[in-house]
Amino acid sequence: MENLINENNRLIVISGSSGVGKGTLLSLLMKKFSDMYLSVSVTTRAPRGGEIHGVDYFFTSKENFKNLIDKDEFLEWSEFAGNYYGTYATAIKQALSDGKDVILEIDAKGAMQIKEKMPQAILIFILPPSVEELQSRLFKRSTESEEEIQRRLNIVKDEMKTAEDFDYQLVNDNLDETLAKLESIITAEKCQTT
Repeated sequence: MENLINENNRLIVISGSSGVGKGTLLSLLMKKFSDMYLSVSVTTRAPRGGEIHGVDYFFTSKENFKNLIDKDEFLEWSEFAGNYYGTYATAIKQALSDGKDVILEIDAKGAMQIKEKMPQAILIFILPPSVEELQSRLFKRSTESEEEIQRRLNIVKDEMKTAEDFDYQLVNDNLDETLAKLESIITAEKCQTT
């Protein structure tokens, strides 16, 4: 993909382990930066309670997802815990061409794919205070089976190792403080001239 990131717009990628609070942070962040384009990912996993197609995710079948891969429709994609996740390339390309800042919430593998294709992307990794705290959060949200949670926890250590490849790392041990730091990073990045 040609480089569409310039001094007028930013591509901001937020990653972190499942249950670390990315969705909550992003929801609050978008209230502050409502002019940013929020990318909606495509997934093959089943919707969780209250999730809306086209708002939270574009839900699709594995067969359709694989067809989209074959057609090179994704800027990034990966398989996680038995499901596929991806980002439509055309939506990101259009928003950047329109001069908008774009924010993505994707996994670490996807973030590395974006960094390879678009080196000026700003990568922010959200870390849990500890693996034990993360496990507690996953069980409390009651959206996945115990087997699914264990599968996710097995992936956490590898994901946390990739945090070193990100531009920023934030430990989400206090939601308000983490949100303030996230806002500061984005504000500072938007003020840069080169």
